Amino acid sequence: MNPLAHLVVPQPIDDIKDWLAALIHPSVLTELALLAGCVLLAWVCVSGLRRAWGCQHKTTLMFGAKNMDGVLFPPVLLLLAYVAWQLLANYVPGVVLRVAIPVFWSLLVIRLGVKVLQAAFPTLQWVRVVERTISWAVWLVMVLWVSGLLPVVLHEMESITWRIGGFVLSVRSLVEGLFSVAVVLVVSLWISAAIETRLLRSVTGDQLSLRKAISNAVRALLMLAGLVVALSTAGIDLTALSVLGGALGVGIGFGLQKLAANYVSGFVILAERSLRIGDNVRIDNFEGTITQINVRYTVVRSLTGRESIVPNELLITNRVENLSLMDRNVYQSTVVSVPYDADVELVSSLLVDAARSQPRVLHDPAPAAHLSAFGPDGLEFTVSYWLNDLENGQLNLRSLINKGILSALHKNGIHIPYPQRVIHTK
Repeated sequence: MNPLAHLVVPQPIDDIKDWLAALIHPSVLTELALLAGCVLLAWVCVSGLRRAWGCQHKTTLMFGAKNMDGVLFPPVLLLLAYVAWQLLANYVPGVVLRVAIPVFWSLLVIRLGVKVLQAAFPTLQWVRVVERTISWAVWLVMVLWVSGLLPVVLHEMESITWRIGGFVLSVRSLVEGLFSVAVVLVVSLWISAAIETRLLRSVTGDQLSLRKAISNAVRALLMLAGLVVALSTAGIDLTALSVLGGALGVGIGFGLQKLAANYVSGFVILAERSLRIGDNVRIDNFEGTITQINVRYTVVRSLTGRESIVPNELLITNRVENLSLMDRNVYQSTVVSVPYDADVELVSSLLVDAARSQPRVLHDPAPAAHLSAFGPDGLEFTVSYWLNDLENGQLNLRSLINKGILSALHKNGIHIPYPQRVIHTK
């Protein structure tokens, strides 16, 4: 099956003399003007659709940042160029449009492949290499198309064959199969990226984790179904893959059991929602906020900026402290010593006011100060308070409260006692 056989394209001009005669024909100016009008009209149509869909101030896969760098602009431009070519087919040679239409096809394929890969894998380094490969391959096909050499190359590729099992495989069928697989996978990634964007829009907390699991499952199912369809389209017998499936099962059972356990644990975590994106957890004395829950590992970011990549199996089998499973409120306290002759009620009032003056301290539960111990050097008060924005830091808030306590005590003539010892000599 040839995917290019269904494309209705302008036939190339074979003779170089015909090319030169067409290029110096006065109608070329008309074609250039019509082509510029197609570009302008395509931009107007895409801009109108962007306003109609409410995407004026957003960078999206369909519209990009400036209408012309999205996925929607090339097909609209290609459609308008086809219409213009049909209108001029009976009047002018159409040499400009014969070149422009393959160029627009190439732009459409490159833009679709690159944008979908960027949306599906935004952080992976190898995506750049794949983008360049797609661009070079598409532009090479376009040159062969315009020059009229594409049928010759396809015929030569079809003549190179070899037998594998019970069927004959040619270079052309192999290339077309790879092309079909690439197209189906790109479309699957596009659909899964659109579904993921819609699922994760304006969602936080436990719903974010659940919808992330759904989007990962949908992406995996779409890619698997697309791969099966593409292989069937390429003429590959899928029953031959049963042996590979059995070997893969044996490999998972022996050599890849840890990897499989991490993947299964990832889906269990996302399904049970025992850990959610945004939760503050403590794992092996490492405390931080969960920023990502992937199918193989979970990323925990500490308040100092360090990130810990934790295999999901450890989160299932080991003890994990979730500091915000029930709610986001976190308890903090600080201890202050004052002389034994200080006014206890006044000190309590000053300590509570110093904690309450910080906007991050919650008023419900309200901060409190308690005489917690009779120390060797003075009375020990414990100031307790609550906060619910742990991602903004803990030590900075404790420092501000301690500074406020120190300033309030000094203003009221209350000094923190120095360590005192009584020595008896004989």
